[in-house]
Amino acid sequence: MSIAMLLDMAKDACDDRVAIGSKHGGGLSFAELAEAAAGGAAVLSASGATRVAYVGVNGATFPVLLFSCAIAGIPLAPLNYRLAQDQLHELVAELDKPFVIADEAYLPMLEGAATAEVVESQAFLARARSATPAEPVDVDDESTAVLLFTSGTTSKPKKVILRHSNLVSYVLQTVEFASADEDQAVLVSVPPYHIAGVGTVLTNLYAGRRLAYLPNFDAPVWLDTVRTEQITNAMLVPTMLVRIVEELKGQPAQMPHLTSIAYGGARMPAGVLESALQAFPQTGFVNAYGLTETSSTIAVLGPDDHREALASDDPLVRARLGSAGRPVPGIEMEIRDELGSLVPIGTPGELWVRGAQVSGEYEGLGSVLDAGGWFPTKDAAYQDPDGFLFIIGRSDDTIIRGGENIAPAEIEDCLGRHPGVRDVAVFGAPDDEWGEKIVAAVVAQPGEQLDAQELRAFVRERLRGSRTPDEVVLRDELPYTQTGKLLRKQLASEVLDS
Repeated sequence: MSIAMLLDMAKDACDDRVAIGSKHGGGLSFAELAEAAAGGAAVLSASGATRVAYVGVNGATFPVLLFSCAIAGIPLAPLNYRLAQDQLHELVAELDKPFVIADEAYLPMLEGAATAEVVESQAFLARARSATPAEPVDVDDESTAVLLFTSGTTSKPKKVILRHSNLVSYVLQTVEFASADEDQAVLVSVPPYHIAGVGTVLTNLYAGRRLAYLPNFDAPVWLDTVRTEQITNAMLVPTMLVRIVEELKGQPAQMPHLTSIAYGGARMPAGVLESALQAFPQTGFVNAYGLTETSSTIAVLGPDDHREALASDDPLVRARLGSAGRPVPGIEMEIRDELGSLVPIGTPGELWVRGAQVSGEYEGLGSVLDAGGWFPTKDAAYQDPDGFLFIIGRSDDTIIRGGENIAPAEIEDCLGRHPGVRDVAVFGAPDDEWGEKIVAAVVAQPGEQLDAQELRAFVRERLRGSRTPDEVVLRDELPYTQTGKLLRKQLASEVLDS
């Protein structure tokens, strides 16, 4: 089954319901989306390309293109439009016989790139809507549907292969078909080159939910759009939720129609989450944990889990606010030590996952799945006795101080609860005595004056002495990718070189 079949099913169930665009008019119905996708497939097939690249922001072009590629049987590679020109050219050069669709603003960035053809996004959309619809090609379930480049924050970007079978499995296991009411709409703020941008299109359209797009995130605009478009569902990365909470300034959001906020992609500061739960008392919060290689979400902390943890006096239950929840249907999880053996409940190790939605495969490099089909996430994690998963950082972020393994997340969560701290990141630095020392980079709340020694004492009172930062460095801001991932190694380099 190809991902194009998901659109066919949604079209048959929803037909003239608005699929993409504003509730105030000018959008595409499910039937129009399906017709445009088939027309786009004809355009792509005629190009002779074997890969399609998209360089653009969120909008109607992306879902049309995603399904056009599926109908034509050509893999789609959404590229990071925020990259420098030479980096963008390098990614395009990685694609065999590419056909490139790009927003007008990014056309100059593609000049001189080794491409077969470059077409402006709106021009492609117009051609797709006027072309004679193509008949779907016979697509093998195991053929490549999407190629996503990893962020490359620590190494050269790799092309993750997501096959039709991976993506369809993810959708069928996690979404109830045509379950959304006609008035439901999701506001998409994550970019197309992020796995959440792909997953959001597939899951929401399969559910029959209208897609509304915010091309570039801005907290006041997001709040205004949620109100004017009567948005019921939203997906955010933690840095976006931070900006929204700050914009609200402690006041309730007053959006009873917003039934769900899903967040993921990076660590969520505990204080921000608690403030958001208070600001949106009628909204169900969902922590969606996943990776590009797993076709998006593999664990979920649901709305009831959030509210139960927030209201609980039991430290174990309260701690679940910082968890990634429990595995979604079809996903198996194991926590292993460095030798590959399973660790006891509550003991940190590396998270391994298995399931039909898991790819673990890179074009040109092959698969990293083990003999049993398990994928090494490289995330350090543990599970509590009730199966809640806690991600404590990347395996290579672990600080080894005096022979003791220390997860930065534990210290970051502690410092994040200080009322004067806006943002924090912890990393290890070389130390002659301890092997590594703990360095905390802290950003103050606007108007706050922080004292390094007071912050160290704050941690010492709440965690074991070995977790107390050896150094606290005050920063104006921390470096993040545009999808909210902390650039920890870049931060460490900046601090140590200063």
